[in-house]
Amino acid sequence: MKGLIFNIQRFSTKDGPGIRTTVFFKGCNVNCAWCHNPESIDGDLMLRFDSKRCINCGRCAEVCRYSATEMIEGRRLYHLEKCTLCGDCVPACGEGALEMVGKNYTAEELYSIIIKDEDFYRESGGGVTFSGGEPLLQQEFLLDMLKRCKAAGLHTSLDTALNVEWSSIEEVLPWVDLVLLDIKGMNSERHLRNTGVSNEKILENAEKLSATGVEIIVRMPIVKGLNDSIEELRAAAAFLKDWQNLSAVELLPYHSLGVDKSSEYEALEAQKRFEAPDSDLIDKARELFNRSE
Repeated sequence: MKGLIFNIQRFSTKDGPGIRTTVFFKGCNVNCAWCHNPESIDGDLMLRFDSKRCINCGRCAEVCRYSATEMIEGRRLYHLEKCTLCGDCVPACGEGALEMVGKNYTAEELYSIIIKDEDFYRESGGGVTFSGGEPLLQQEFLLDMLKRCKAAGLHTSLDTALNVEWSSIEEVLPWVDLVLLDIKGMNSERHLRNTGVSNEKILENAEKLSATGVEIIVRMPIVKGLNDSIEELRAAAAFLKDWQNLSAVELLPYHSLGVDKSSEYEALEAQKRFEAPDSDLIDKARELFNRSE
């Protein structure tokens, strides 16, 4: 059994307490319009192309066995429909303009990377965070990794949108110390418009999660004009008001990292650029959530 991972970030300090290793699973079933990791959505390997590094030398076209890349008037032309994602072109590029995004790891391989920083975890109160994408879409592999990490005494965090069946969540919870719960919005119609999925199952699972006793940090991306209305924020504060195991609500103002990333993948549509919410709105939102605690 292997898990498809698109990034491993060591010495992370933003995905739970202390110094952590954050493991980013590939594949997501919530397609946020503002996603800062658009390469995580597709649950398959992808080819990344950095046009700023490309010198149009033609080496990628020379090694391609499937004519997915050719040179036309001295410029690289890529045919997505012909590409088999074999990866032959990546080492051929001496400028580092091409990269395969996504790698299949065995549990043993991934654990050997995580455990390297065990001393840092213990000294800082850190551990490992499984993020994505949506880790619960690779539930069997995730469960194996959680059990290995807990057997080593590591603190474990799960970053999830909960858009899966409750049984998948329930099965992994005994090995999870902290859930980083991503809530994208409370209004079902707007949620569907902004993410491609409704939020009924997500909110239902969130209610069930709140009754389990596992520690929860809610993280809410705030995007101007999409989910930043006072009504939306009030509804979220009311929803979370009675959660006894909620330790924090983190409001995450929009940033445009996903716009630049999406331009580097010919398999992705260009991401629309949005705006960050006004700073005074974030202050008001924090007041709302502080009052609900």
